[in-house]
Amino acid sequence: MRAFLKTARHSGWAALLLSSTAFAQTVPPLTPLPASLTLGKGSFTVANGTAIAVPAGDTAAVAAAKLLAAHVKVERGLTLGATGTSGAIRFERDTAIQGAEAYRMTVDAKGVRIAASGDRGLLYGAMTLAQLLSPDHGFGKPVKLPALNVEDAPRFGWRGLMLDITRHFQPIEFVYGVVDQMASVKLNTLHLHLTDDQGWRFEVKRYPKLTEIGGWRTPPSTGGAPGPKVGGFYTQEQLKALVTYAAERGVTIVPEIDLPGHAQALVAAYPELGIFGDHTEVSHDWGVNPYLFNPGPKGIAFVKEVLDELMAVFPGTYIHLGGDEAVKDQWERSPEVQAQIKALGLKDENGLQSWMIEQFGAYLEQHGRRLIGWDEILEGGLPKSASVMSWRGEKGAVEAANAGHDVVLSPAPTLYLDSLQSDRSDEPPGRLSIQTLADVYKYEPMPAGIDAAKASHVLGAQGNAWSEYLITPYQVQHVLFPRAAAIAEITWSGKDKRDFTGFVTRLQPQMARWRRSGMEVADSAFAVDYKLQGTRGEALRANQAKVALTSQTGFGTIRYTLDGKQPTAKSPVYKAPLTLKPGTTITAAAFDAAGLATATPRAFDTSRTALLTRTSSDMVACPKGALGLRVPLNAEAQENAPVFNVNLFDTCTAYPAAPLDVATGFTVDVARTPRNYGLAHDFNKVRAHYNVSTYGELIVRARCIAAAKDPTIKPIVVGTFPLPDPAKAPQQFRFSGTLPKLSGDEDLCFQFTSPLSDPFYTVEKVVLTEASK
Repeated sequence: MRAFLKTARHSGWAALLLSSTAFAQTVPPLTPLPASLTLGKGSFTVANGTAIAVPAGDTAAVAAAKLLAAHVKVERGLTLGATGTSGAIRFERDTAIQGAEAYRMTVDAKGVRIAASGDRGLLYGAMTLAQLLSPDHGFGKPVKLPALNVEDAPRFGWRGLMLDITRHFQPIEFVYGVVDQMASVKLNTLHLHLTDDQGWRFEVKRYPKLTEIGGWRTPPSTGGAPGPKVGGFYTQEQLKALVTYAAERGVTIVPEIDLPGHAQALVAAYPELGIFGDHTEVSHDWGVNPYLFNPGPKGIAFVKEVLDELMAVFPGTYIHLGGDEAVKDQWERSPEVQAQIKALGLKDENGLQSWMIEQFGAYLEQHGRRLIGWDEILEGGLPKSASVMSWRGEKGAVEAANAGHDVVLSPAPTLYLDSLQSDRSDEPPGRLSIQTLADVYKYEPMPAGIDAAKASHVLGAQGNAWSEYLITPYQVQHVLFPRAAAIAEITWSGKDKRDFTGFVTRLQPQMARWRRSGMEVADSAFAVDYKLQGTRGEALRANQAKVALTSQTGFGTIRYTLDGKQPTAKSPVYKAPLTLKPGTTITAAAFDAAGLATATPRAFDTSRTALLTRTSSDMVACPKGALGLRVPLNAEAQENAPVFNVNLFDTCTAYPAAPLDVATGFTVDVARTPRNYGLAHDFNKVRAHYNVSTYGELIVRARCIAAAKDPTIKPIVVGTFPLPDPAKAPQQFRFSGTLPKLSGDEDLCFQFTSPLSDPFYTVEKVVLTEASK
């Protein structure tokens, strides 16, 4: 037994328990969790040269075998033997296994058998075996697998991710990498958002200007001259090759052409396909813009011609036609569109969108395809041919499914993967509606409001990585992984098997596999978070800081150091909040049972200067505001920092609980970022402030938050600084001032009064200073 356990540890099975009874109940580190797994007696060793057998002439089995070998090479460091008609790892066809994605895997003393009736079943059996050969201390060494039997099939047929390669274009090689790692956890649908106001990424040979003009945009200005155009597009040949590659990995690509809204790139390329024929530029503003495509005969014919070329590239069943956030102002102001609404006997503009969707749905149906759109296509009545992707909560999915339409769940904010994963300052840009790994994992894709008889209309769920603020491949991968594993498990495994503690334990090897494959994998869920007990002012007055250490998952044992060194598996174990003299830096990480760090160590500085400093991530919203976005310095910034938490409706943030009985002065670092927000009907929510100098001012007030709550309290102006000419001044600069002597902790608000036509100002960092002693 000891010899077996030693081998088990070296093969990544460190969780195996000592007793034979416990061993029989152990769940291997598989993600997603299989429907059924039983352990038997005996074992089989996989080593360099272990051969793979496939049925003669079975090309899908050959593809599954090649994929298995590729993953094992990268993730375990073993080179499996040649594929032929004989071998210890055998792929077999079994018509008794029901379901195109179902499989059975058996390990015994003779070898490994993977059986399925469908091509994807063979593929997923291969991925399960690849996971069993997990990366660990024994990389490159043989793996001793225990005897077992897996019977597995997915809960839902749509298990997906969406890449928005429109807002920020990514090279085709990046998409290939995502496809590879989707397959590793049995995700099977890649939704590509190919067109929007900010770019058209799909080559349409009949309309070359869509990519020649619509594929490129000028970045927004931060005061000076804008930078060179950015963008790109995929040729049809590139996308056909991607489709083939993805299909070999069990992934179907669903293309999206967004209409009638989000059409500014289209109108920039072909003004005659817009409403008024005016010439516009490809947008650089994130959000909702006014441009709609023309639903008249020319516009309908155009879309059908685009669909012809789209269907020639993407052979899957579903074509996504957007339908979201189409503000109807242009249609409302167009005599031609109003006449069309009247001639068709429609009620209003929403009815026109519904009619339009019906035209395209019928056209796709004639070609053996199906239309799917965002839940706004429900407005005005849902055409019979349409399926719904519900993003504004679950209401759209419930309504559509109960009416007999197929639906995919993708609700914001839970499955919007551009939401931050923590509130730590080291998170890259994104939305400030934080969605942790646990938040995604606990989501249930079967909404409670759907009638049991209509449950079959729920196809599944997907996570969306919108890319307004995801600029680089690193940033997109950071938001996808490891939350993609949570999406995989909630869509593949049974609801009754949901167990977050077990999931994060099984997730550790998968994160290692992704990293070996070259992916950036966020460790946000496992990193140590620090919580100062009490206010910073209290710590400074007492000359003593009390700090609690936690992590989102609670997985592993937190260990720490106080001497500036990196923690190891032998460092002190954290048991209770640490009480320290200011000046000590805590460095900590959680370690698993094998003594491996589960995340990069994070540090917390308790020096007086650090306690007096607030970065943008530590600031809060000013009264009547809310911080909703975390933005980079520039719209096309290639670095993860600096980043700024902002309220796009007001240029104001606050330093909470500033110890104004301790601090005598302040230095504020200011950044000027683009004001590139398409606010549509929310434009009047932006707060304008009367500027009393040419370019506006930065006004620093104390007691501003307290005054908003209590009208008897009067804010105190502690400093006003005229802003420089944005066309000439650097993008980052600094102001310093003195503070009045007040008692205890008070808030400080930093309000910019620049004209709304100017770029957006925000605070990067505030450092309070003490009098010299």
